[in-house]
Amino acid sequence: MTTITPSAQSFDKNKAEVFAEQLLGMLNGGAISLMTSIGHRTGLFDTLANLPPSTSQEIADVAGLQERYVREWLNTMVMGRVIDYEPADQTYHLPPEHAAFLTRAASPNNIAAFSQYMALLGNVEDQVIHCFYNGGGVPYSEYNRFHQVMAEDSGQTVVAALTDHILPLVPGLLDELEQGIEVMDVGCGAGRALNRMAQLFPDSQFVGVDLSEDAIATAQTEAQKLSNLQFHVQDAATLTTVDRYDLITTFDAIHDQAHPDIVLKNIHRALRLEGTYLMQDIRASSNVSQNLEHPVGPLLYTISCMHCMTVSLAAGGMGLGAMWGEEKALEMLEAAGFKRVDIKQLDHDFQNNFYIVKNQ
Repeated sequence: MTTITPSAQSFDKNKAEVFAEQLLGMLNGGAISLMTSIGHRTGLFDTLANLPPSTSQEIADVAGLQERYVREWLNTMVMGRVIDYEPADQTYHLPPEHAAFLTRAASPNNIAAFSQYMALLGNVEDQVIHCFYNGGGVPYSEYNRFHQVMAEDSGQTVVAALTDHILPLVPGLLDELEQGIEVMDVGCGAGRALNRMAQLFPDSQFVGVDLSEDAIATAQTEAQKLSNLQFHVQDAATLTTVDRYDLITTFDAIHDQAHPDIVLKNIHRALRLEGTYLMQDIRASSNVSQNLEHPVGPLLYTISCMHCMTVSLAAGGMGLGAMWGEEKALEMLEAAGFKRVDIKQLDHDFQNNFYIVKNQ
């Protein structure tokens, strides 16, 4: 076996030092990201946004939390230049320019909500490493709070933009929904998007399907007062409906399916000839070299490896992953039988593509 060591002549000391600083930045960023999740979940950012410069005890009292923990969290945020600190009177303050990206009131710009994925994925690190050595995947059941976090994510991105931005991407769709059509959402999760549409368009009929019993239970609870909305636990790969729906939607749901090719064929079959399939999925290329400038590329590949890809593989699936990309998406839509695909994007959303897909 040959041991490869760096050549003294080719070793660039300045490059090494820059990389070492980069690694330290990554460590600090990871730590701050974890504490940002805690700040979101405990409501500390929301509390700070409504307070003048305050001591750790004053902040803890308003938030209903233990001062010692709050103080250590505050100091982490000070180190990360997230929160300002005044040594003279030992007060902390969240600048309004930072609150604009860290509080629930800032939705859909609340980046703190997305920091929850770090702790969520860290919980399955051992299982994922096992898969590196032995293959297979990590099933949905191993992800604590996953559907809760995804529902919050969906609330910020999909639901918040649904009527003003997403649905208008399809010409005439809002009018059709008001007049009354049949709609199915595949991989609906906790059903926030469908709940919103069912409330807005009482003359249309809505059906949501998802593999997760927990997610569907949450969706059904929230939809109890809506007579035009139903939810069912079902694997999308087993759908047998033919020529029924005027609109079928998937919001960030295809790439982590075990058998996305079969799901897309089932959607094609269930859609009426003149119907529309609206697929929202990650905006990226199938080629990593073309994703180098993606603003959240590292995050998306990480989520892909530690969730999207591995849950698919756990079910014996294709393991497409979140970064399957436009090229692969177009290839699979064509293979499923769809005749026309238009890709739309929203100015405020750098993360998603919206595929307007037709049978004719």
